[in-house]
Amino acid sequence: MLGLSRRDITLFLIVLALVVFAPFILNPFPETSGLARFNAGYPDLMQRFVIFGIFAMGFNILFGLTGYLSFGHAAFLGVGSYAGVWMMKLLTVNVVPAILASVIVAGLFSLVIGYICLRRSGIYFSILTLAFAQMSFALAYSVLTPITAGETGLQLSLADPRILEGGAEGGTIPAANFFGIEMRSGVEWSVGDWLFTFNFGYYLCALFMLLAFYISIRIFRSPFGTMLKAVKANQRRMNYTGLNPRPYTLAAFVISGMYAGLAGGLMAAVDPLAGADRMYWTASGEVVLMTILGGAGTLVGPLLGAGVIKYFENIFSRLNEAGLNELFSFLPDWLQQAAVAVAQMFVGDGWLLTLGAIFMAVVIFLPGGIVEGGQHFSRWLGRRKQSEEEKVTEPAPAGPPAQ
Repeated sequence: MLGLSRRDITLFLIVLALVVFAPFILNPFPETSGLARFNAGYPDLMQRFVIFGIFAMGFNILFGLTGYLSFGHAAFLGVGSYAGVWMMKLLTVNVVPAILASVIVAGLFSLVIGYICLRRSGIYFSILTLAFAQMSFALAYSVLTPITAGETGLQLSLADPRILEGGAEGGTIPAANFFGIEMRSGVEWSVGDWLFTFNFGYYLCALFMLLAFYISIRIFRSPFGTMLKAVKANQRRMNYTGLNPRPYTLAAFVISGMYAGLAGGLMAAVDPLAGADRMYWTASGEVVLMTILGGAGTLVGPLLGAGVIKYFENIFSRLNEAGLNELFSFLPDWLQQAAVAVAQMFVGDGWLLTLGAIFMAVVIFLPGGIVEGGQHFSRWLGRRKQSEEEKVTEPAPAGPPAQ
């Protein structure tokens, strides 16, 4: 089916189910509960989950398959965002041309950068990509300001020509849409104390994420993917066989850049604003963390890593002293104050400390990321079940001989 094995179809269906039912899964606590602050089922955060999932999946095709560690992948994310916003300014606020332009422009940009950087490998490749990303950030921030709008960021305005729409009508800027359906449109469903939001922009981004995930599976299972794994395993031995790895690594770099461009285009689609901060080196480091945390070289690892990091960034960073006092209100006063004092170091502005602790624990105890942890747990359950079955089927000891 669709060129996928039964196992891959099962995996794809699981991801599909998680995406479709995300508004329910991510809202486990009722709105009236104090724990509702930990719900993540609101449109903006769900969109970030799938968009950064695409970004991490693309990075995983390069790093997870070939072993080439790029520290400058945010450059393609930023270029994709700028291309998307410019399409909405010049042509139409329909997001389709914007998304297509983002993928194409990011692909061309990654072709040029990859052709130069892939002349080196190892740490030299990583430093080259970082250098290009920082140059791109500097250009966007302070040099190409007529194109990028500098530090204020590129956004829609009443003066935009929007050729296919005849400019602004009635003195208002039309909202980004998909053939007339606004990206921010949606419906809310109240069930008792629960409130579920179904946002069109999220589901459109999720559709692109599922398509990107399907392509990722096909790449992993293809002869092309096998060649990329060979590059990672032993590139020198590959050279000895007469195979030139550069066309394969360049193709992986471009595909990875196009994934990043798609993520940038979707960012512009849900929020028509592009800024130079999306190209900064910390954004490149973030996608590295996502991939390693989830499990580099695995199919679902980047999605899990992106979800964990974006959850902590948006949920834990919003917790303050008042919220912590409410959370620990069941404790005695002296213990409540101590718990709040300790927890304050790991939330709010200190949420990165929580993320760092999780990342250290994963790297030390689960080098394969969250996916490896899940595999260990699954094998442990299998061994436990097998041992219980063996105990049940073990023959009863023979009784004393008859007299």
